[in-house]
Amino acid sequence: MHKPPEIDLKRNLSFEIKTRLDDTSPGKHGRTGVIHTPHGDIKTPAFIPVATKATVKTLTPEQIRQTGAQAILSNAYHLYLQPGYDIVDEAGGLAEFENWHGPAYTDSGGFQVMSLGVGFKKVLAMEVANLTEGDVRAAKKERMAQVDEEGVDFKSIIDGSKHRFTPEKSMQIQHGLGADIMFAFDELTTLVDTRIYQEQSVARTHRWAKRCLDEHERLTNERTHRPKQSLWGVVQGAQYEDLRRKAARGLVQLSRAAEEAGRRPFGGFGIGGALEKENLGTIVGWVCDELPEDKPRHLLGISEPDDLFTAIEAGADTFDCVAPTRLGRRGGVYTLDGRLNLKNAQFKRDFSGIDEEFGGYVSENYSRAYIRHLLKANEFLAGTLCTMHNLEFMIRLVDNIRASIEGGYYAAYRDEFTGRYYADSSGM
Repeated sequence: MHKPPEIDLKRNLSFEIKTRLDDTSPGKHGRTGVIHTPHGDIKTPAFIPVATKATVKTLTPEQIRQTGAQAILSNAYHLYLQPGYDIVDEAGGLAEFENWHGPAYTDSGGFQVMSLGVGFKKVLAMEVANLTEGDVRAAKKERMAQVDEEGVDFKSIIDGSKHRFTPEKSMQIQHGLGADIMFAFDELTTLVDTRIYQEQSVARTHRWAKRCLDEHERLTNERTHRPKQSLWGVVQGAQYEDLRRKAARGLVQLSRAAEEAGRRPFGGFGIGGALEKENLGTIVGWVCDELPEDKPRHLLGISEPDDLFTAIEAGADTFDCVAPTRLGRRGGVYTLDGRLNLKNAQFKRDFSGIDEEFGGYVSENYSRAYIRHLLKANEFLAGTLCTMHNLEFMIRLVDNIRASIEGGYYAAYRDEFTGRYYADSSGM
């Protein structure tokens, strides 16, 4: 059995920079470092697998560790609904409850409350006026979430029961879950929303962040029997440079004011909201221009290899995404030569590993033909094997990026990897 590490109840989260990327042009803030937490260290850059409901789907914690994962991220919204954050707290927090015993993140629940509650057909928007005619017709149905100054009323996706999240409630949930790193409650907006609404939302998220800091201080002083937790502010602002910079500066000011008052500041910052792929690096660069260098930054929800390179160059230290696990459960796998869909007929008699050059547990022990058989037979083991492979692939990729920055050959590694990975996508 995996032996839990010693936990220092008094140890605060801290961050140290190890190596900076050679490229120091505007918007480039790439670096390597170490995030120290009560449950262990995270070498950055780092890919954080998503354990939505206190589990990475299809994998045991021991299998997650086998992929090389340094930390996991769980979801406050889903764990609030089931089994309840009070039960996780009573168990001793996520580390004990799910037998992970390593660093853990929790998101605030804001993304899920909004995305699961304000969707019209396949369009997510806070404003009906900015939708297409067809979506306006769909908007006549009752929304499952309503935003006001104090918080959000929403209905459970499980049974339709009514609930309310406020910044204070999000902090109470996340403290109960016991993650090392948690995020301030923010309002999710998308590119569909108008400029006026984005301005209002950024201001509201700022006010909510102040309330999160206040409640975090209160709960930390009250819960001295639990390990220290770090609260990170979340930068919104969609695709607007002035709003992104304003949001980042506002969070920094809140953090400094708290510190000057002898209270706990933000331990780091998250970068959230809608990001168009072609503007990813630019927007992350804007935000990191405004954030302090001595605090870590987490980019919420990216997964494609080229996005990882772009985000790291711009200054992101950690990032999470469900794509590798979701893709794996459907038979999609990453290889050094691009993505493959193992359900395809071409793999029926292919007895080689998924990627023998890359290696890893799955490629060294199971063939493409066998995994295709499992997929076609709807066997659960298929999801386990593909998910293990995909996580190991993404985690090792980021580990290699970190090594290339520290070794001074980042640009060469990036060009070699992306040139090969995106050369041919016929396997999908």
